[in-house]
Amino acid sequence: MSKIEDVRKFYARLMAANAASPDPRLEAVFASVPREAFLGPGPWTVIANGGKIITPSADPAHIYQNVLVALDADKGINNGEPFLHAMWIGKLAPKPGEAVCHIGAGTGYYTALLARLVLSGGTVTAFELDEKLAGLARQNLETYGNVTVVHGDAVTTPLPPSDIIYVNAGVATPPAGWLRALRPGGRMIFPWRPAERVPLAVLVTRTKKGFACDPFMRSWFIPCFGASAADLAAKIPTRNQAARSRSIWLTRDKTPDRTATAIFGDVWFSSRSLDAKPHD
Repeated sequence: MSKIEDVRKFYARLMAANAASPDPRLEAVFASVPREAFLGPGPWTVIANGGKIITPSADPAHIYQNVLVALDADKGINNGEPFLHAMWIGKLAPKPGEAVCHIGAGTGYYTALLARLVLSGGTVTAFELDEKLAGLARQNLETYGNVTVVHGDAVTTPLPPSDIIYVNAGVATPPAGWLRALRPGGRMIFPWRPAERVPLAVLVTRTKKGFACDPFMRSWFIPCFGASAADLAAKIPTRNQAARSRSIWLTRDKTPDRTATAIFGDVWFSSRSLDAKPHD
């Protein structure tokens, strides 16, 4: 085994351990997808506590750690924290044959991991608004036959019917179209940023009763163009209200009631779980 293979395998074990996923394929895909192939030529710029550190060389061993690697430092765009993405992908539990929509794909590294996890028969549609990054993602993912890269705005473009929607840009609220795109049993994970003081990661699951909501950790991503600012008429939650949210509703399906923790036009959040009785 070469040095880089050894390093990549250890990195994959760390990712799988942090994800605490029962799916052994998660470790396998982290070991098999070369991160350096999605970062451009080294040396690379690593982001640490807001500062920048240049790797000593172009040896890819330097980026097989839980580090943020800059993709466009001027725009604040990076490759993402591997531990976080491993955990999120583990929570989503992609299955062979599922359709994934990746919003904010960057240069495609996590898109590639998702694409491997839904083989065989599954597909990934990857949206990237930045033209340069979308072009790089298209090149990087050329050998992944089940991936389609879209240079476009996922907020205004209808999403394909999806089993998984993986959002890597902060939103004040998920657009109604994203919720409608979820198939029964579908899962969406997104960075919820209704206010500067409220950075949460939320897992949404479409059930027979509606959209269950689980704010499960703090999280910060760069804003999603077109969906990061709340309307002036919106009801903005406090951090505690946001954390208590247990379901999401489309206003056309249900009018906001006293359980509303946040209201954003055609989408609102409720503190009542889908299994709660009306008087709970």
